[in-house]
Amino acid sequence: MAKWIIKDADGNITNPAIKGTEDWVKANFEHYEELPPSTQNPPSKEWEERRWRNGELHNTDVLLLLPDHPDKDSLTAYRQALRDWPSTGDFPDTRPTLGS
Repeated sequence: MAKWIIKDADGNITNPAIKGTEDWVKANFEHYEELPPSTQNPPSKEWEERRWRNGELHNTDVLLLLPDHPDKDSLTAYRQALRDWPSTGDFPDTRPTLGS
């Protein structure tokens, strides 16, 4: 039985790993991703980059709560670029950067 990561609509992980069949996961969750095979097969570059991206989103969550953050517009654009990145031609080779 495979392990799956359950996500919200923005691609943020909501459940780090649950076991279930593919049919069960698809029937019960809208956003998900299968965990890579065991450590015998190292995670793919795509997997590692998604993990980095999710960390960046997590680390910048609290900054959006600051109403007077000096670079809020740039931060908001960066977070949108992070969410959009996996669906672009730049993924996984070119990471979004803050302020560009």
